[in-house]
Amino acid sequence: MKPKQRQVAILEYLQQHGKTAVDELADHFSTTGTTIRKDLTSLEKEGAVIRTYGGVVLNRDDVEQPIDRKTHINTDKKKQIAQAASKLIKDGDSLVFDAGSTVLQMVPHLTKFNNITVMTNSLHIVNELVELNNDQTILMPGGTYRKGSASFHGSLAESAFDNFSFDKLFIGADGVDLKAGVTTFNEVYHVSTAMCRAASRIILLVDSSKFGRKSPNVVCPLSAVDTLITDKGISPEYLQALEDMGINIILVDKND
Repeated sequence: MKPKQRQVAILEYLQQHGKTAVDELADHFSTTGTTIRKDLTSLEKEGAVIRTYGGVVLNRDDVEQPIDRKTHINTDKKKQIAQAASKLIKDGDSLVFDAGSTVLQMVPHLTKFNNITVMTNSLHIVNELVELNNDQTILMPGGTYRKGSASFHGSLAESAFDNFSFDKLFIGADGVDLKAGVTTFNEVYHVSTAMCRAASRIILLVDSSKFGRKSPNVVCPLSAVDTLITDKGISPEYLQALEDMGINIILVDKND
């Protein structure tokens, strides 16, 4: 495992287990304590973790991860979810893509479509869309650029979505809670809420690790979600509760 990949995996491990000893991380990743300490030093410089005596903890449980780091977390699951999501698109659709790392994985699957319209506040998604050899219309809302997420936010971005009506919104989340709904760490989440208002159907793309997590900011209630695509790691209790809400559930796994 390369250092950057291991560092992302360390963050995932800390998010699930909380404060952890260096020796425990070394055993889990089958490497030496020296290697783990180098990883932790890099993560500490980035402000992602806090070193403690003999261990480490996330800097804050509610810290928003940069998009470049998020793309390396649960990548295989995200690709499977994105592939399943692309099957819900048809030529002529008008679409909104949020700036999440799972939605970003959908872009390579758009090569087979022509005459689609995509509006997004994600600079990464726009850059990948322009590389596709197909007929598409790309819309951006403008606004204030945030380097960490490589996306545009603010009142200008929010009002831009209020001027359109789209067929489908594909959106990710940092947490999905049965009571709170679809939540995010991002404090400038109002543009995501504007996206929800602008779309006829909300399609939520999240891997199973997100269920039961409640981030500080609520994007929309679960009652607003039309379709949820996740992996088969979701607990039976959560699956049943979501189905009882009338949400269409699509499950993927590594064999799909």
